[in-house]
Amino acid sequence: MGLLGASFEDKVRKAVDAVRGLGLGVADLGARVDGKVVTLEGTAHSLEAKTRAMEEFNARVETGNTVNRIRVVLPAAAPPQAPAPAEAPAERWHVVVAGDTLGGLAERYYGKAGAYMRIFEANTDQLKDPNLIKVGQKLRIPS
Repeated sequence: MGLLGASFEDKVRKAVDAVRGLGLGVADLGARVDGKVVTLEGTAHSLEAKTRAMEEFNARVETGNTVNRIRVVLPAAAPPQAPAPAEAPAERWHVVVAGDTLGGLAERYYGKAGAYMRIFEANTDQLKDPNLIKVGQKLRIPS
């Protein structure tokens, strides 16, 4: 303590303690003193919290200059969530009509005729040859 009361460093320390107690959203608030220049440090969750902390500090102690080095760190965005599992598509069926071929059905359902083996393999219970399908057969069309 100086001859005229509390030292400048003590006034700064008390002011920092008071600002911490306000719950402004500034973590690890501290101050470095160099003569009559005070540098405030810490981490704020918003620019408003940073500004308010400095205003509250300056209202409590008179400095030659107050440097605001409080960093603003925005809350991390929530990690992207995996999309909800899609419901299993309803099983599709196709009733064979005159002129149908597995290649034609694959073109219709998958956009490429070469995918005809997907349909054949899903229907081996009733098909023995991918080139032999009959009118009226009900074929499973896998997704």
